[in-house]
Amino acid sequence: MTRIAGLAGNRGRNLLNVADRRPGGAELAVVLSDDPEAPVLEAAAERGIATEVVPLEDGMDRREHERAVTEALADHEFDLVCLDGYMRILSDTFLEAQPTTLNVHPSLLPAFPGADAWGDALEAGVSVTGCTVHVVTDATDDEGEVVESEVDAGPIVTQEPVPIYEGDDEERLKERVLREGEFRAYPRAVKWFAEDAVDVDLEADEVTVEADVAGVDDADHDGLPSRRIVSNDRADTLRYGENPHQDAAVYTDYTCDEASVVHADQLNEGAKALSYNNYNDADGALNLIKEFDEPAAAVIKHTNPAGCATADSLAEAYERALSTDPMSAFGGIVALNRECDAETAELVIDSFKEVVVAPGYAEAALETLREKENLRVLEVGREARSASDASSAERSSADSQAAKPRDDGGEPRALGEPTERFTEKPLVGGRLVQERDFQPISSEDLEVVTEREPTDEELESMVFAWQTLKHVKSNGILLAQGTETVGVGMGQVSRVDAVRLAAMKAEEHAEGKDAEGAVMASDAFFPFPDGIEEAAEAGIEAVIQPGGSVNDDDVIEAADEHGIAMAFTGQRSFRHD
Repeated sequence: MTRIAGLAGNRGRNLLNVADRRPGGAELAVVLSDDPEAPVLEAAAERGIATEVVPLEDGMDRREHERAVTEALADHEFDLVCLDGYMRILSDTFLEAQPTTLNVHPSLLPAFPGADAWGDALEAGVSVTGCTVHVVTDATDDEGEVVESEVDAGPIVTQEPVPIYEGDDEERLKERVLREGEFRAYPRAVKWFAEDAVDVDLEADEVTVEADVAGVDDADHDGLPSRRIVSNDRADTLRYGENPHQDAAVYTDYTCDEASVVHADQLNEGAKALSYNNYNDADGALNLIKEFDEPAAAVIKHTNPAGCATADSLAEAYERALSTDPMSAFGGIVALNRECDAETAELVIDSFKEVVVAPGYAEAALETLREKENLRVLEVGREARSASDASSAERSSADSQAAKPRDDGGEPRALGEPTERFTEKPLVGGRLVQERDFQPISSEDLEVVTEREPTDEELESMVFAWQTLKHVKSNGILLAQGTETVGVGMGQVSRVDAVRLAAMKAEEHAEGKDAEGAVMASDAFFPFPDGIEEAAEAGIEAVIQPGGSVNDDDVIEAADEHGIAMAFTGQRSFRHD
């Protein structure tokens, strides 16, 4: 366990934050101040932390005071010294007698050293400041006098940027640097020392942090860096969030080269602005149609597909997608992966839709769509191409972060070839980051496990169903015939209930199609044969699922008893957000 001696001159909020969070298991062993009235002393005592006071007495020079501080600390065991607003420049008298000493400075050094870093940053008119955790080095001469150029000049351990906004004053900036910068950077540095991941070379004036890796081409991290610094600009405030009592805004990342609803042009100028839910649903719809090379259409409701299809023409694909569940599609989001033509536009406005997203629009199609005053018409500006076109090798390389030219020398496939490798979900107090679920499959990837082999038509339908199912909330079941959805059962806590829901949707809501003879896709394995029994009762003739249950043999046996062909993908496709 790493134990810390903290030196503070006032409130010591950074030291108390470290004490409360115990990064890397480190704990504060003692807090020392040169001011007996410093509030940090009482706060430390309340936490059961030992305290010491070494006042600067009249006539006491720098080195005498430092020897007194060292003596006061002698009865305490510690491995690291952390300064926090300790307004004394330290000399080698203290530093050579102690373990590594860290300080946090409220700017991005070497910019704005000194006591008024916040005011200096505001006066300079910079848009970003921050904080720096650095190793403290001797900033005095042989007589103990301060050498200003050596103050805050020790090797840097870590930094954290903090934006400066129009209208900021020193107090607002000081508080934000503390909470958004120092409260992140100081515990991070302490954690690295506690984990013995830091090498300090004072002769070379450098710090090497083994734990602070970029992650690109690193087998242990595979592109996931140890730190993420995300800077997005607020594009707009929204009327409200998911519900009217929640405030919301949309932020934009201008480095994104992939087609995005955030960057889309809204062509129906008189229509309402997109809502929080519109953005969320439109993003889901756009991501779904990126799966396909063929003309494809999807209708999304509450981020789940109400229907999806591919066909020889865009109009036919949309008609097939809509017919899966036209009742649920009411008020939904339409996404198309080709320029919207007049025929498709006529079909879109035949029932109420909130948003339509497409790479572009024929003039006649725009005239038709604009007849609906509140239909939001989004142009994402590029022809849709299948996400599966991007090879896994490309996606795992650093170069995949930007659109690349096609092998034939043509234009970048910016919509279909993903340029955004990761997706994230904010949590209270943090965020989850993961690779997007690309995992393209083909019929050659499937392991047939039943006595009956699937037909070529069933194999085609299996692949389509699996690509679409990735965009259905788990537990998810999807029924398909050919390359169109028949019924979707989403978001159930029971997989067998998801099967029942998909079958019910197919029987009661689909127009001109039903579950009889369909293929069923499941985003995770069937833990028991009951899901297969329900599928057989609905008329399902083929199943695609990951496999991997301890009861796989029982599930396969149930499929064989009903003459159902079943193939395993060997990979799960959960979607929980």
